[in-house]
Amino acid sequence: MRDLLVAFIVFGSLPFILKRPFWGIVLLAGLGYMNPHRLCYTFMLNMPVVQIVAIVTLIGMLMAKEAKRMIWSREIVVLVIFVVWMGLTTTQAFNSNAAWIQYEKVIKIQILTFMTLLLLTTRERVNLLVWAIVFSLAFYGVKGGIFTIAKGGVHRVQGPYGTFIGGNNELALAMVMTIPLMYYLYMHEKHKWLKPGLMAGMILTAIAAFGTQSRGALVALTLTGAIFWLKSRTKIRTAVLIAVAGLVGLSLMPEEWFERMNTIQTYGEDESAIGRINAWWTAWHMANDRIFGGGFETWIPSVFARYAPDPSNVRDVHSIYFEVLGEHGWPGLILFLSLLALTWMKCSSVIRFARKHPEALWAKDLAAMIQVTMVAYMSAGAFLGLAYFDYIYHVVAIVVVVHHMVVVEPSRRAGVSGDVSTGLGQSARLGASP
Repeated sequence: MRDLLVAFIVFGSLPFILKRPFWGIVLLAGLGYMNPHRLCYTFMLNMPVVQIVAIVTLIGMLMAKEAKRMIWSREIVVLVIFVVWMGLTTTQAFNSNAAWIQYEKVIKIQILTFMTLLLLTTRERVNLLVWAIVFSLAFYGVKGGIFTIAKGGVHRVQGPYGTFIGGNNELALAMVMTIPLMYYLYMHEKHKWLKPGLMAGMILTAIAAFGTQSRGALVALTLTGAIFWLKSRTKIRTAVLIAVAGLVGLSLMPEEWFERMNTIQTYGEDESAIGRINAWWTAWHMANDRIFGGGFETWIPSVFARYAPDPSNVRDVHSIYFEVLGEHGWPGLILFLSLLALTWMKCSSVIRFARKHPEALWAKDLAAMIQVTMVAYMSAGAFLGLAYFDYIYHVVAIVVVVHHMVVVEPSRRAGVSGDVSTGLGQSARLGASP
């Protein structure tokens, strides 16, 4: 039954996607983050649904007259250079066969990112994409929160097997990244009956993050909560939300959870932490020795034998920063950090502009919450190898589009009309239909 339902949704959507390819972008986000096919049992389990929908969406983009727009901002230029650089490092990879397979995956993710960028032309489309991301990951947040409450936090919350968020740590990062976007939707949702659901979803998702028993999630929740409060317009409501989610989550956790979290302070005695630090030093030495780094999937015994302080302790690097450093060298890390920094600054630009233009309040709130999302990614990502997770590249695309829509286009129109607010209104109405 589950397979039939997923098949009906996916294949039944294809004719509509050919006519309106943006719906393909929305469906691809749902398939990429929720991975409903990975929850099936028979013919849909290994069906290449993302590839099928992506091909149909590309065909629709070529055939349909739907509005498309390419924005060559500095962030997108840096992203293109980063992708090209990863291709160069792949040619020099230690683990060549595996590196080319991984680079192919990265290319597919970036193709979807650029497809999104081309079709994300209006505020309505931005909100639909945010809804698709939030709904997909809130599915696991709400489900995981209820599971954690029912089981008293004894069992770990896990994601769907064989996906980016299959592990408890990876799922925790994705859920913590999603809570700020849920709050943005809560602030601007016009249907009041949806607001209690979004509020409950935020609390349950935070509880689910506790329930993953991920130490990185605890760090991310702490830092994200602080930035969340600073960025929020309604600080009392936000403080209550954070306090309720934190107190409920902590009250549900068993003694074993607290013992596991306490190992953060005694990482020198933790085998997992020692292994990660050994891999981080491996990345450091490799980047200093080779400008191209070791290429994708470089974390193999022969590399550790050459660069690791402890060659016998072979582990995955488990850090977005050292992952990029080890695999793509110092130029790769500089490009990756530049992309994150430029995206953060673009959010700040939207916030500054919107303070003077009340019509752009929605963009200010979205930019602020995306900065909170980035804090979650950058903090939890310090302990996870998710440098190529499509979520962060979706975030970059959204920020670039919102800045162009709210700041660049109205400013250009203001140069003609002399009224920025008029430009904002025209920008919001342009192509309003998704």
